[in-house]
Formats: sequence, C-alpha cells, structure tokens
Amino acid sequence: MKTFKVPLQCPVCQQDMTIEKVSCHHCHTSIEGHYHVSKINYLPAETQYFIEIFLKNRGNIKAVEKELNVSYPTVKKYLDDTILRLGYQLDVEFELDTTKDEEDPITLLKQGKITAEEATKRLKKKGRL
Repeated sequence: MKTFKVPLQCPVCQQDMTIEKVSCHHCHTSIEGHYHVSKINYLPAETQYFIEIFLKNRGNIKAVEKELNVSYPTVKKYLDDTILRLGYQLDVEFELDTTKDEEDPITLLKQGKITAEEATKRLKKKGRL
C-alpha cells in the first residue's frame, strides 16, 4: 500500500488543516475526531531530517558534524534555525558562535596558547560543554 505525506496546509487558502480520521489497515478500525500534529510536522523536510540526525546522535554536535559532513558552525546554524522555526527564541549565551578556528579554545589549547582550565571555561561559555 502506497502512503503519502499528510497535507498540513490547505491547497486553496493555505490555512492549517486538521486530521479528522485515523484507521488501522490491519483490522480496519477507524476513529474520527479532530487531531492535531506536532509543530515538527510543519517544518521543511530538510529540517525534519536534521532533527532526526540530531536526536539519533543524542545531541552530540561532533557526531552530527561527522554524519552530515559539515562544520561545527554549520550544525549550530541548523540547530538555531530549527529552534527559531519551532517558534522559540534563542538564548543569548547559546547563539551561533562566529569565532574563527584560530580563536577556537580547542585549537588554542593544542597550540599551547591557553591552559586546559581556560579552554574548559571558554567551551562552557560557548555552550559546547
């Protein structure tokens, strides 16, 4: 049996649609009513895919970077965009980090320019720990 994505907006007036009937294809039970879908269902497919990858990786940004083959700032941008699309505001301390790689605490630590304690402090400040 071929399935289709639920249309969430009216093709005529562009208003939100509701689901009024659900049924079981195994036993043919049907239930009618007014059902609402999650805000996530209204997101574009690529944003839903990002959420799926993010959850699959338990929010580990490094793992998401690797799976999507993108940089840390790109994952943060996707995450910030998703938060905004869901209707939430970004907290100032968690906004996208726009520092250059040479200012990255891990890079500075590897170069011996800062201590481990300082790197930890900076990572916590950026919401990366």
